[in-house]
Amino acid sequence: MSSVEVLLWFCLLLVFYAYTGYPLLVTLLSLFFRSEVRRDERYEPRVTLLIAAYNEEKDIEEKLKNSFALDYPKDKFEIVVASDGSTDKTDEIVRQYADNEAGVRVVLHQVEGRLGKTAAQNSAVKVCQGEIIIFSDAASMYDQGVVRAMVRNYADPRVGAVSGMYKYVNKAGGSVGFATILFWNLENFIKSRQTRIRTITGCCGCIYSVRKSLYEELPTAIISDLVEPLMILKKGYRIVFEPQALAYEETTGHSSEEFNMRIRVIVRGMNGILFARQLLNPLKYPFVALQLISHKIMRWLVPVFCVVIFVTNAMLVSESQLYSILFGLQIIFYLLAIIGFFLERKGIHKKVFYLPFYFCIVNTAALISIFKVFQGQKIVAWQTKR
Repeated sequence: MSSVEVLLWFCLLLVFYAYTGYPLLVTLLSLFFRSEVRRDERYEPRVTLLIAAYNEEKDIEEKLKNSFALDYPKDKFEIVVASDGSTDKTDEIVRQYADNEAGVRVVLHQVEGRLGKTAAQNSAVKVCQGEIIIFSDAASMYDQGVVRAMVRNYADPRVGAVSGMYKYVNKAGGSVGFATILFWNLENFIKSRQTRIRTITGCCGCIYSVRKSLYEELPTAIISDLVEPLMILKKGYRIVFEPQALAYEETTGHSSEEFNMRIRVIVRGMNGILFARQLLNPLKYPFVALQLISHKIMRWLVPVFCVVIFVTNAMLVSESQLYSILFGLQIIFYLLAIIGFFLERKGIHKKVFYLPFYFCIVNTAALISIFKVFQGQKIVAWQTKR
């Protein structure tokens, strides 16, 4: 076997591992390693719901009403809205609910300028009175039992952070929306297996919580829902996934929104991994390093592997029928993605194009993100899309 063939099959193996091999591995490990969380339904610490907001006048009122309806003692619950330099009516709407019939303490914490989500959270945590802080987005609506489902895990002193679960709704009916739902179904499954073994490494950005005593201020250019849990892991605590803590959110309506969002998230995630690179040491943090390398870094490198696969396969087409078929399948796959792109622009959505189209969106965004990180680019602020 030539070196070109070895490279082709090695990269194919890496892509398979990133999307299929790793989920199978953690599923297998979860059958043999079980680390149960000592939950207590009676545990009722003080809780702060911290909502990060930038120009959220469209959703903030509904979010506040949704939060008032959460099942938790109102004298042990408060809402802090961290407004990151909002220029619309967000702040005005929040002030109107300072005196509310639910009897919940509502605090507007204004962050001057446009500092970004992580900076806004860093600042707002200082005014939070809760022992447990739940981080949320303004567009994310919570199931009524979210708070109780989350805090019962903190009865276990080994737990430092808890992630809830996304349930995406595809109201727009778009191709990207359906593929996003499939992607997050897989992500939620993987998190459930990781928790069963020991710990997860990253949380769902619109629904995760931490012990305030463990919160660590982070650089503004890194993604908090990945790195904050990693800092807690370094302190010797575990991060658990709570599937009964449900957050509902609409998928992006168009591929361009998903593409831009992916670049923002991946660039911030890559910078976050660089910040927490000590956790990549498999000798000191074996299970954590396995997750970060397999589930983050390998996923981000998939577009590089795909380019190598395409080029090496093109070089081997004349060598055998197998390589001709493999190259033909790649051509068909990318043609389906291209067709899906043009059909979306016409408002036509066919299931056969969902996954190829979404695969190319995510991996093109990852490839661009790699170049941005190598160039030293950082992304701090976020834009309201969903």
